[in-house]
Amino acid sequence: IAFGAAVVFILAIALLLPYIWMGQLTRKASLDASRAKAETLFRQHFQVDRHMTGLEPLTDTGTVLKPDSPEILWIRFNGAPDKSIEQLDMLHKSMVEQLLEQEREDNINVIRAAEGIETHYVRLFRAKDGCINCHNPQGAGRVFSRNEPIGAAIIQRPASEISKIVLMNRIWIILAGLIGGTGAIVAFYIITQRVILRPIRQLRAMANNVAEGNLNIRSNIDTKDEYQSLAEAFNHMLDNLQSTQKKLREANKQLDAKIVELSGRNIELYKANKLKSEFLANMSHDFRTPLNAILGFAEILREKPDTLETEKGRKYARNIIDSGKRLLTMINDLLDLAKTEAGKMKLHIEKIRIEKLCDELVESFSTLTRKKKIKVRLTIEENIREMTSDAGKIQQILYNFMSNAVKFTPEHGRIEIKVQMPDDKNVRISISDTGSGIYPEHQEAIFEKFRQADGSLTRGSEGSGLGLAISKELAHLLAGNVGVTSQPGKGATFWLEIPVILESRQEQPQ
Repeated sequence: IAFGAAVVFILAIALLLPYIWMGQLTRKASLDASRAKAETLFRQHFQVDRHMTGLEPLTDTGTVLKPDSPEILWIRFNGAPDKSIEQLDMLHKSMVEQLLEQEREDNINVIRAAEGIETHYVRLFRAKDGCINCHNPQGAGRVFSRNEPIGAAIIQRPASEISKIVLMNRIWIILAGLIGGTGAIVAFYIITQRVILRPIRQLRAMANNVAEGNLNIRSNIDTKDEYQSLAEAFNHMLDNLQSTQKKLREANKQLDAKIVELSGRNIELYKANKLKSEFLANMSHDFRTPLNAILGFAEILREKPDTLETEKGRKYARNIIDSGKRLLTMINDLLDLAKTEAGKMKLHIEKIRIEKLCDELVESFSTLTRKKKIKVRLTIEENIREMTSDAGKIQQILYNFMSNAVKFTPEHGRIEIKVQMPDDKNVRISISDTGSGIYPEHQEAIFEKFRQADGSLTRGSEGSGLGLAISKELAHLLAGNVGVTSQPGKGATFWLEIPVILESRQEQPQ
């Protein structure tokens, strides 16, 4: 009913415009027909050839009633319009007088509803140049002056003819509205039943089955619209209900599973505690290299105390002092690692000569490399620019790489240090060895805390697994990155890539 009322309202508004337009067309048709009759009347009664043969006789009032067309009435003024229009009714008289007062208008049309619809058309004829050619003092007819009113035609169309046209217009408008409204209501009804109500009935039946305890029922609505989404949500709700019931029935099994899970958590805690113990037992991983350097040079000085007075002895003493300072720096950096994770690490940016940094690196491990007869090769490209970064952080990363390279390279092996610029903004420092290499599945794990490529208790190397993790954290602080490329049995290459110039904003707490 609501749809039907809406359709009727919409059609009424839509058909109002053609109804008004058809009324205007009726008025225009009536006006055109009356104007055409007036023109015909003029040609028949006011042309020159009719003057020669004579005109219809006039009454005393100067009017002529056309016998074969009783709806047409025309009058000649004969110099006295007032006398000629006295015999007209009030409507026609007022229309003629209105035209006589207006010099620019020569016709007027009135539609009046009086026992039906009828039209009244009045056409006023004025003397034109063609009329004055004959109607002048020398002519045969009565003398006319320019634009002088010489006559009027009154055309009255009966009510039956106009009413019939208006009635047919209304009938067709109403008929079109009824057809359109009926069709729309039928279409709305069919669409409502099939598209709207059918899915609702199915969902209602489904809800009744669920209320009776049947949770296995599912909706199969496939309408590709909101009803399908609602049905899928309903099915999802039933799936969750069934899952909930199943969980309630298996409550005891879930409790047993929780106990097993807690046991697993205990095992994980045990493994974590064991890993912590291994870390504490292998704390010397990051301290062994500087300690070995200190002990090695100190042993030489003890065996040859007289060398202390020589330049070589003083060089050994400097190496001992430098190694001690590096050891202290590494201990401080371990604390800095905690600061990094807490976001409180600060960088000390300064200008760096990478050649000097690498020479000190080679010199620091010279004793260990000579002991294992390892050849160390340093290659620095000529286009290396002066760097601006944190020298201490770079030195610590390279010490970790070099320490691992010396530790895992066998005797008579080789270690190569390369410094190159892959582009204009970054420097890449790589340390390659000829050790046992690292399996691909371990290459990412070695940069995690307390992890090594071989984490067993019987591994051939010692260490806490913290050195590479520290290197990774420090590289991130330097806006760079670290990585490794290796093949088992063919050695490994650890690399550090950092910007040549570290932005000053990096000095702020991270």
